[in-house]
Formats: sequence, C-alpha cells, structure tokens
Amino acid sequence: MASKRKMGYKCCIAGVLLLLLASIAALVAVVVIQDTWKSKEYTLEYGIVIDSGSSRSNVYLYEWPGEKENETGVVTEIKNCRVAGNGISEMKVDPQKDEESWKGFQVCMDEIIKAVPAAKQKTTPLFLGATAGMRLLHETNENRSNEIMESLTEYLSSLPFNFQNASIISGQQEGLYGWVTVNYLMGNFLEKNLWNYYIRPDGARTVGSMDLGGASTQIAFAVQDDLTGPDYLHVKLYGYPYNVYTHSFLCYGKNEAEKRILDKVIQESSDPVYIINPCYPEGFNITMTASSIYDSECTKKPKGFDPDQELFMVGGADSDKCRSIVRSIFDFKTCSSPQCSFNGVEQPPVTGDFMAYAGFFYTARALLVNGTSDLDQFKAAVRKFCHTHWTVLRKEKTWISPKYLRTYCYAAHYVFILLADGYKFDKDTWQNINFEKEIKGTSIGWSLGYMLSVSNMIPSEVKEIPPMTNPVFAGLIFLFSALTIVTAIIVFIILVRACY
Repeated sequence: MASKRKMGYKCCIAGVLLLLLASIAALVAVVVIQDTWKSKEYTLEYGIVIDSGSSRSNVYLYEWPGEKENETGVVTEIKNCRVAGNGISEMKVDPQKDEESWKGFQVCMDEIIKAVPAAKQKTTPLFLGATAGMRLLHETNENRSNEIMESLTEYLSSLPFNFQNASIISGQQEGLYGWVTVNYLMGNFLEKNLWNYYIRPDGARTVGSMDLGGASTQIAFAVQDDLTGPDYLHVKLYGYPYNVYTHSFLCYGKNEAEKRILDKVIQESSDPVYIINPCYPEGFNITMTASSIYDSECTKKPKGFDPDQELFMVGGADSDKCRSIVRSIFDFKTCSSPQCSFNGVEQPPVTGDFMAYAGFFYTARALLVNGTSDLDQFKAAVRKFCHTHWTVLRKEKTWISPKYLRTYCYAAHYVFILLADGYKFDKDTWQNINFEKEIKGTSIGWSLGYMLSVSNMIPSEVKEIPPMTNPVFAGLIFLFSALTIVTAIIVFIILVRACY
C-alpha cells in the first residue's frame, strides 16, 4: 500500500513538473515569437522629378514601396503634368512670358501637392534637371543661366517637399537615364514571378535607347564589360552590374538641327530675298526673321548679320537636294577609332533591339512608319513625304500642327542619316529599331531612370508589425505566468506532504 502511495506521489510530481516545464517553455516561446517573428510593413515613398527640356518642362510624380528589390526601389509613375509656357532657357528675357511660365509651374505643383499624402510631403524628395537647352544657354550666357537656376531653386525650396537640387544634367547622364527608363519599363531588370516576388528575368537582354530632343540627341546601349573609355559607364541596378555606352550630341536635337539646315539653305540661295527651300513642301511659303535662325550658339552668324532681316522662303520639294543639305551638317570623315558615329566620336557597333523615342517617334509617326519598319520602307516614306503637296499634307496629317508639319521633310532625312550613316544601322539592324512614345502607358524619357537611380539613396520608413497584438501578447504572458506560478505552488505542496 505504501509503495503504491509513493508511486502515486512520484506520478503526481512528474506530471506537475512536466506542466511546469511546459508553462515555462510556452512563456519563453511567446516572448521569442513576439520579438523575432515581426513582419515589416513598408510605407509608400514618393519622389518628384521636373524635366526641364529646351522647349518645355514636365513634372513627374513617382511612388515606390519602401522595401527595395536588391537595393533599388520599384518605381511607378503616377502623374505627369506638362508645364504651360516655354522652356526655362527662355526665362529672364520677357517678364510677361516669365509670368506665364511661373503660373504653369504653380498649376502643376498644386496638382502634385494634392497627390502626395500630407504626412509624406516633408520627406518626399524634389529634383529639377535641366537638359540641352540650358546646357547651351550656360555656354552662351552663364549669368542668365545662373539667374534662372537660382530663381527655380528659390521657388522649389518654398514648396512643402524635401527639395534636393535644381541642376543642369550632362548629356551623358541624360542618355544613361533614358536607357534605364526603357529597360525598366520593358521588364528587363525585374519581373514578378508566380509567387508575386520580384526576380531578374532569365536570360534577360537589355534594349538600346535613342532620344531626340530639341537641342541634343542621345544614344545608349549595353556593351561588353571589357570596353572602356569616356563614353562607357559602369552602373549597378537591382544588384546587377552593366557597362553602358552612351553619348550625347549637343546641337543635334531636332530644333537646333533645323536652324543649321535653314542656315545652309540661306547660304546656298542665289537670291537672299526669295529663297527656295528644298526641304519645304510645294505650295508652302513663310517669312521669318534672321534672329529666329541665328539665336543659338549652334548656328554661326553670317557676316553683316541683321537680326531683324526678313527671309521669305518657298517650298522647293526636292528630296535629294534636301538630303544633301541635311547630310552636310555631319562630319563622317574624321575618325581616329576603329569605328565612329560622326564628328570623330568613337562608337562600338550597334547590337540588339533599340527603342527610339521623343523626336524619333514623332518623325516616324508623321511618315506613318512608327513601330518597326525596314530601312527601304523608311527611305521610301521619306521621299514620298517630301514630294507631297502642302495642301495634301494638311488634309492627310490633321493631327500635326502646321508649325511642325512643315519641318518633317528635313526631320525625316535627318533621322534617316543619323541612324543609317551616323549610328551605322543597316538593312538587318534597322528592323531592330522600335519607334515608340510610351511603354505600358508610361512616357519614355530620362526622368524615370533618374528616379530609379536616386531611389537607391533614399531611406525607407519601416513599421515593424508583431505577430500578436499587444492585448493578445499581454494576455498570453499573464496566462502562462499564472500557470507557472500555480504549478510551482502545487509542486511545493506535494513535496511538503511527501516529507511528512
């Protein structure tokens, strides 16, 4: 009988000790889980980039989750506001036009302020990047250029955002960021898998980019890692390195090229009063002042230059003559490297697909060959356009303003010569060019690529979320603590009884 009692006490003690150990283990487990199994909730981050080109400014608002994929934020464009008025390089000349430009900025910035949550505005970075128009102005009139940037800095600093800087970006940066934009939008850096995680696409290849602005043109494409030089940039995106060739040609944007071509037409004309322009369509005529052509550093002023001189031009509709004049603004002979584009600039052979946007797209659309085409098709479309009467063009191309419609004969020749003779696209590689304005509903330009790059430097706010709410955690701690204490008391009582 005594042995049975001892056995019973032993079983009771063993059971109670087991319960005690289990309570202690549960208590520790609850504390550990609450501390280490925290999930992280990242807030949405915002960034604003103002793209101030030679002819206009656009304000872009981007957002991305604070959690970054391999060091770079996954950025989405959520607003694009075009600023009314001229480009900022036209400021500090006409006060009335300046007032219109400032109103345009205010309208766009009011829209951005409404779009960014109030709690996020103070931490939202704001950047302004001025491109070729301001690069040219800085060369010709540094004081006015500085005054413009100072005024913009003062205005942007007064906004409720975290203003970073207003600067004139280099042509090389413009080309590189355009390349980043194109490949990001095409999913060449990152894509979502079946589990909704971002991964690098298997066998992903990047696409080259070509940008035609008003004052400059840029080309950029990835090359082998062993190629080096002033036009090669090593960059890292989403944890992977790339070697990108990029070059910008100042004074070779569509607007500046037009002025240089008009200068050539004037210089070759036998009659300074009645000028036949082979690049204008038959049936078209215009009177322009000399100042509108020679107001740029890109166009050399002739002897005896009179800015108020009126120049009367009539359309000659001579495609071959126009092509010859356009080609004369390039230097294809000077080259000290294995291969050059033009003006003695070294360039490796173009490989893979290319996205041609901005002025390239609008020119191709005027010819009705946007998207992809072959070299002969594009060339034939150029000739057809140049030999079409002005009244027919006005009737057929109703979506194009007459101000721009008259320029597309020279622009088409310019694009063809730049791509075929300059960048060395042939019949095979021309088919790899895609003339587009947008990708997946987002406009192509340098600003998104810029935002992707700077987002790598912007810290994200992280809110740690415990697996249990505070009341649940406190309740479990109380439960298992009480259970541990009660169990310890029971063990003590049993041990005391066992001794007596």
